[in-house]
Amino acid sequence: MNATAVEELTSGADASVPAAEARVWLCGIRHHGPGSARAVRAALDLHQPDIVLVEGPAEADAIAALAVDPEMQPPVAMLGHVLDHPERASFSPFASFSPEWIALTWAGARDVPIRFIDQPLKHALAPAPPGEQRAFAGARSRPADPLAELAHAAGYDDPERWWEDVIEHRGHRESPVDGAAAPDAALDPFAAIADAITAVRATVEPTGVPADPEEVRREAWMRTGIRTAIAEGFRRVLVVCGAWHVPALVGARDPRVARSDKAVLRGLPRVKVAITWVPWTHRRLASAMGYGAGVTAPGWYHHLFAHAGPDVIPRWFTNVARVLRDADYATSAADVVEAVRLADALAALRGRPLPGLDEVDDVARAVLGGGQDTPMRLISRDLVVGTQIGAVPASTPMVPLARDLALQQKRCRLKPAAMAATLELDLRRPLDLHRSQLLHRLTLLGVPWGVPAEGRGTTGTFRETWQMRWEPELDVRIIERAALGTTVDVAAAASLAQQAAGSETLGELTSLLEACLLAGLDDSLHGLVELVADRSAVADDVARLLESLPSLARTIRYGDVRGTDADALAAVVRSVVARVSAGLVVACTGIDDDGAHDMARQLREAQSALSLLADAEFVAQFHRGVGMLVDGSRLPGHLQGLATRLLADGGRMDPTAVERRLSRALSRGEEPKVGAAFVEGFLGGSGALLVHDPVLLGVLDGWLATLAADSFAEVLPLLRRTFGGFELAERRAIGERLRTGNAPSARRGRFELDPERVAAALVTVGQLLGVQR
Repeated sequence: MNATAVEELTSGADASVPAAEARVWLCGIRHHGPGSARAVRAALDLHQPDIVLVEGPAEADAIAALAVDPEMQPPVAMLGHVLDHPERASFSPFASFSPEWIALTWAGARDVPIRFIDQPLKHALAPAPPGEQRAFAGARSRPADPLAELAHAAGYDDPERWWEDVIEHRGHRESPVDGAAAPDAALDPFAAIADAITAVRATVEPTGVPADPEEVRREAWMRTGIRTAIAEGFRRVLVVCGAWHVPALVGARDPRVARSDKAVLRGLPRVKVAITWVPWTHRRLASAMGYGAGVTAPGWYHHLFAHAGPDVIPRWFTNVARVLRDADYATSAADVVEAVRLADALAALRGRPLPGLDEVDDVARAVLGGGQDTPMRLISRDLVVGTQIGAVPASTPMVPLARDLALQQKRCRLKPAAMAATLELDLRRPLDLHRSQLLHRLTLLGVPWGVPAEGRGTTGTFRETWQMRWEPELDVRIIERAALGTTVDVAAAASLAQQAAGSETLGELTSLLEACLLAGLDDSLHGLVELVADRSAVADDVARLLESLPSLARTIRYGDVRGTDADALAAVVRSVVARVSAGLVVACTGIDDDGAHDMARQLREAQSALSLLADAEFVAQFHRGVGMLVDGSRLPGHLQGLATRLLADGGRMDPTAVERRLSRALSRGEEPKVGAAFVEGFLGGSGALLVHDPVLLGVLDGWLATLAADSFAEVLPLLRRTFGGFELAERRAIGERLRTGNAPSARRGRFELDPERVAAALVTVGQLLGVQR
């Protein structure tokens, strides 16, 4: 380490010395490193600074004291955002094993001033200075994690294990000041790290100046923060910053550097910002989730920090056994003992003083996981990454909307969790109804805490199933929506009104109507119903009208369950069905195959929706329109087949009529391609009808048997698509029926030939063919 750096780390005497001789300790750390966190805590205990400076946005000074609030539970993050543009935000996460968090809590518990010295957010979140593009994240020349780079260079795949082996287990060494044995090794790791990073930066930055202008400004702010603390009379200054910045902070008190920094920071653009604490998660802290300064194994690092000592590995395997037992994997205490012994032996074979993550993973797979991947995925999710989510005090600065959401969560007994979970709701229970309304309101706000999922109650109206997971980004969404209202229900109603005003189709509007009912926003319902009625009265697009029916039907059906009067919608449905029936033939005439398939989907959905209402008048009126498609000219065969099937399923066409219509579609008078399209629409992706109606199967079989080779080749792709949509059991049953000859002729009932009439017919045919009898 060069002399200047040694002086910066160790110079000075006591608090009575002049400012030029004040002590400054630079603790270069790895963000979210448990080894770094322990080293920072030891350095703080040893040097007892009268001020602690931490790398972080300067605005965080206002909320630093909350770190020692009893309700604060890491992982948490500082969230800063631009007041006028909340989407422009920045997160600064902290875990229990983050060195910066140790500095915060150590200083807070002892009333030692703490100050953040990185670039203020008012500049960091402002537009880039003229002529500069702020897109350096992918272009920076320095390593994303310089300590990890050093670890890899030393042959380590885990930077924390490298820190443990090379730094913390090195033992004492002579002090760089007077040659005497240091009473504590707390300073040694940071001196060694400073040496290594200085060498790395000299290689990456030959000019001594970072290539990234943003980094130049950040380091100028940090040096300014150090000088400011000394100028204010602090004589024992300890700085906790990323190891990469240590060489740049060594000469902070140099007057020439001070003048240069002042020039760099002059005239920077600024914006108005706010900052607060928000809960964070171990999952989001993992680097795999896209956080730049994250770590791959936050759960493992939390364990290393919380249980440092000789029993750290036994405790880990005990937790592994618990996770596997909860998933019904047989794991005994003897397995845990064997795993601990094998991990120690494996570490010794690999020349490492203690087992690392690789060793415990290899042993867990071999001893506890049976060599399988599934148990290891459980271990990775629940332990290696971890499922923890933090908590912030009630006194944390929040926008009114976020505070109301916190109250709603407490009232509904719904606690945000990082792990995906399934929530089953019975809407007949008041608590579950309130939960459902809250989740639907948040969905309207664009805050998808819960996502509707398939569950046991999806076919009824009294149950809902939600997939729940709270992501930290949802806190930003809440801040973005804060301008809509101070409470969740008011903001959701305002968002609903905005979306309704901007809706372009009747289908979008009816979907919003359904969402309004599900969210329990009764005050908004009347206005939406009127808007839907007005739009449907002037709509002339049959496809758009059909699109609106499912939402309208569900809205009417849910009205009874949720205690909402939805009777006014019945008149809207009656008008929509009448307009659909009147214009259906025109809408279906001359459309192409893609249009026919899309129209068929909408017709099926409309039939299901109207059946849900169990209103005979609506269904009968709809079927009158569908009936005109059965024999319409210039209509796609697909739609004619579907219309036949819808009428048959609705009891509007008897089996004999269905057989006759299918036989006509497959007769020689129709093109084979048209007949194949009719079959596709008629069967509708299900072969159950052919399994249970052998007469229809016989009609289809007879048609296929009489097709010419070229015609068969033409319709084969369409037939393959039709039969490929059947269930495997259906295809097997159809094949078995045909193989055994159980498909009868394509006629219902028995027919006998009259010999005399047949003979007369044969005479006529013979004369036509020139055959003498």
